[in-house]
Amino acid sequence: MTESSGGDPSSSDMYMTSDNVKGLILALSSSLFIGASFIIKKKGLKKAGSNSVRAGLGGYSYLYEPLWWAGMTTMIVGEVANFVAYAFAPAILVTPLGALSIIVSAVLAHIMLKERLHIFGILGCILCVVGSISIVLHAPPERDIESVREVWMLATEPVFLMYSFAVVALSLVLVVHFVPLYGNTHVMVYIGICSLMGSLSVMSVKALGIALKLTFEGMNQLIYPETWVFAVVVATCILTQMNYLNKALDTFNTAVVSPIYYVMFTSLTILASIIMFKDWDRQNPTQIITELCGFITILSGTFLLHTTKDMGDNTTPGFNGYMGLPSPHSARFLATKRPDNGEYSEEGIPLRRVESSRMP
Repeated sequence: MTESSGGDPSSSDMYMTSDNVKGLILALSSSLFIGASFIIKKKGLKKAGSNSVRAGLGGYSYLYEPLWWAGMTTMIVGEVANFVAYAFAPAILVTPLGALSIIVSAVLAHIMLKERLHIFGILGCILCVVGSISIVLHAPPERDIESVREVWMLATEPVFLMYSFAVVALSLVLVVHFVPLYGNTHVMVYIGICSLMGSLSVMSVKALGIALKLTFEGMNQLIYPETWVFAVVVATCILTQMNYLNKALDTFNTAVVSPIYYVMFTSLTILASIIMFKDWDRQNPTQIITELCGFITILSGTFLLHTTKDMGDNTTPGFNGYMGLPSPHSARFLATKRPDNGEYSEEGIPLRRVESSRMP
């Protein structure tokens, strides 16, 4: 068992087995559905916000909007496909394909929402995706798990418990203190909550996937209370993620929310997996250094998105509270509000939305 889980070079011969092909198809389908769901949900949020209190301001009228539910259904289909993909293929094959959802989301946002990214924003997104793929492609193979109780033992070790408590505490601080003050002006607040809780949800989803797979193989894992504890954690984390992801999508540009959410979610999930499953214990220095380089690439892309955000902001105060730095080169990225229907003809890519205090 131990020998087969190591770095056996012959294992690459089994890479494209029939199960891996199934996992590849499911992962590609998942990315397509999830990328499209961002756009459908945002159109539903806009439509609901035009008649009632917007989600970004604490409203929940989108729950009565069929278009939002269509987007939610699309996302659920994508997540289910992604969940099933992990049952057929290793994470090293499935996880990198999540970057495809960013491309799908950006293309559809350009076509359907008229959202534009300037050249440096595109470069930042590319760096984020390349860095994330670099990390995942050099991750070690998954360890063999034979019981949900084995996962529970890993989850209750002191180091991972400390990580879990830190995630919950930081999320509570963001919700209680930072959301009221900076939620509508700093995208990292909403995305931070989603990503932190997402890292815990993925670990619990993986535990549930193992439990269901073993159950279908004839070893019933539903009789163990640990399985249901993981189910409760999954439900709690996902509901929290969806709530604040809706707020982020309603408040900020989709072309910015999607890559930043992907980068933070992927980075924190990999960190949680390293802590819980001790991935680095089964890696050589070359793999670890490559992953660190990938992480630096992610930081570079995120920094580029931050430092060039004003190139896509509105330069005229009075339009939905957006203010940016005046620049003759950014005129085509302005967010202009139509007086007839109250929607935006084109949106910029604000990472921070500054409310105007100079309104007449």
